[in-house]
Amino acid sequence: MGVEARTQGRAALTVAGAVVLVVALLAFPIVVGLSTAAIAALLGHLLWRDGEARHAGSELRDLNV
Repeated sequence: MGVEARTQGRAALTVAGAVVLVVALLAFPIVVGLSTAAIAALLGHLLWRDGEARHAGSELRDLNV
């Protein structure tokens, strides 16, 4: 294996590493945003269900439209 073949192999690995890094940096904000939205939806549903259970016999629930 010559010097040129080893240099080309390293260059290919460097380019592949750079591509993986760019894709990870571009995907990170999207993943964080979607996971935050999912956590907010889950928390909202759980709090709504808790409120419904706590005030099940309240006469004010009939006024809430």
